[in-house]
Amino acid sequence: MAKILTGGVGKAEVATTVTGLGIHGIEIAVSNDMDAAAALSAGRADYFLGTCHTGAGASLGILVGLLGSADCHTFGRSVPTEADVTALLAEGKRVFGFALDRIDTVAPLMARAIAARAV
Repeated sequence: MAKILTGGVGKAEVATTVTGLGIHGIEIAVSNDMDAAAALSAGRADYFLGTCHTGAGASLGILVGLLGSADCHTFGRSVPTEADVTALLAEGKRVFGFALDRIDTVAPLMARAIAARAV
């Protein structure tokens, strides 16, 4: 089972969106940046989905600073393909940022890709 933490401006909406998908193999919890960084570092969580208005700065700022850019990727306001997400997960990315107006598209895509890896 993969544990996903959410953070940023739309953290509750991301959690609600992913929970509503009913995907087996993932657990999702609302968090904040500092707690998420600690949980990811300690192995108590596997992934972080952060949101802000642009998806490029505040969605991941603290996590990039504490975990390093190698663990992080921002989609900004773009919508990735399934292949994009699969490749990023295969590279070891665990922390993702995206814009609030992309939650309905990006959050389900991320959740499904993470669940597929957890099998």
